Amino acid sequence: MRLLVCGGAGFIGSTFIKNHLQTKPNDIVTNLDNLTIGSNINNLKEIIKNKNYHFIKDDIKNLETISILAKESDIIINFAAETHVDRSISNPKPFIETNVFGTYSILEATRKHDKLFIHVSTDEIYGDAENKKSFDESDILKPSNPYSATKASADLLVESYHRTYGIKCITTRCTNNFGPYQFPEKLIPKTIIRASRNLKIPLYDGGYQIRSWIYVLDHVQAIESLIEKGKSGEVYNITSWNEITNKVIVEKILKIMGKPLDIIEKVGDRPGHDKRYSIDCSKIQKATGWKPRYEFEQALQETVSWYQNNPQWWEPLANEKTLHPQPWTVNW
Repeated sequence: MRLLVCGGAGFIGSTFIKNHLQTKPNDIVTNLDNLTIGSNINNLKEIIKNKNYHFIKDDIKNLETISILAKESDIIINFAAETHVDRSISNPKPFIETNVFGTYSILEATRKHDKLFIHVSTDEIYGDAENKKSFDESDILKPSNPYSATKASADLLVESYHRTYGIKCITTRCTNNFGPYQFPEKLIPKTIIRASRNLKIPLYDGGYQIRSWIYVLDHVQAIESLIEKGKSGEVYNITSWNEITNKVIVEKILKIMGKPLDIIEKVGDRPGHDKRYSIDCSKIQKATGWKPRYEFEQALQETVSWYQNNPQWWEPLANEKTLHPQPWTVNW
């Protein structure tokens, strides 16, 4: 099998590639990534010499490149995205360009060459579940910020190409990921890094927002199950039901690291901040038999240990821009 993985130098994409080549060593994987913020070619050091792995530096918005690569592939999987909500509020333009127009380029290549497209999306497109049940795949999309709005737009584009042109596609919507190699701007690595430097840990509005967390290997294995057993035209939620407030997860990290809890600092909330995300993943479990394997507490401890033992990976990335709160916050 020949796979074109877009955004394969990012956190989730690189984990997918390494896991796939480990479990299916005869497959050929081409990684297309433009190596902008969030991507790091060092995520793939261990497979760089693998004869079945190929890297191409380019942008998913380059339709000519995407079309050439799609022609030689059996499956296209898109992890490439602008993903940070804070940055989308400060500057929505690159999110629109990558998440919407980039998806359009892949869809056009998919339509031209009749390939299977796996579109990797997010649970944030459903919006706030503060007083509701967990969302399932039939619920309407109510994105609350520019990031989630661009991902919802991409989801609808994918659905429209399936209905209009009959392209083969699968959409996944996953909860918050964590694990090794996650970019330092995200909550868990940011907390570990700031605590290791004895800095304050800023939490929006005290950190009472609820998120569900999944270990990154569980996520990529869910995608693998859909490659094998997923149905074209369908949407599948992916989660491991670890609902927890941001404050509690930061406290867990600080306890693992032996740091005092008083370094947590309440800062002003960001605009349009959703209070709770929660999704149901019964559909993928029934369709493929997938279920999460990694226990949250153990996976969190192993993630903390990885960052503590690999400062050479994160130190060049952990600068003022990635570690500081956004300008609308207070008490900083």
